[in-house]
Amino acid sequence: MSRIGKRPVEIPSGVTAEVSGQTVTVKGPKGERAFTATDDVTIAQEDGRITVKPRGDSKRARQQWGMSRTMVANLVQGVTSGFKKELELSGVGYRAQMQGNTLKLSLGLSHDVNFEVPEGVQIATPRPTEITVEGIDQQVVGEVAANIRKWRAPEPYKGKGIRYKDEYIFRKEGKKK
Repeated sequence: MSRIGKRPVEIPSGVTAEVSGQTVTVKGPKGERAFTATDDVTIAQEDGRITVKPRGDSKRARQQWGMSRTMVANLVQGVTSGFKKELELSGVGYRAQMQGNTLKLSLGLSHDVNFEVPEGVQIATPRPTEITVEGIDQQVVGEVAANIRKWRAPEPYKGKGIRYKDEYIFRKEGKKK
């Protein structure tokens, strides 16, 4: 039994959800999202809740049960509060700034990196050493943050690079003489 799958997804006020077949469409103050589940689960909506149940006892049905429930919960969270990733730049001269729809990164390379912001994602730089990525789709927000981090992943000796705000960098000791 899936502990995650058993819990119904509550639909808060101000959010409308519609289930038609295997597709769940959720509309809220931040936008509209949809998810199509596999045929291994049944999705039902009753009195302000969406429930997901497996069809049969196959291993695949049990796998899809918890995953489908989490995807529906992420739809509801995305249209109500959204998702957010915070990045920090650490290193001498490492800076970030927004210029229109482009994130300009100074990362100690011979040139500045211009990162085009994709649709559905908002990027802000509250300080020159902080980047905030926000949006209603968790997968897209995480992918954009990972693509920004990929330009200068944190290195273990000095800790320089772009890292997530809550990320711990295992530090190594340098050479001994």
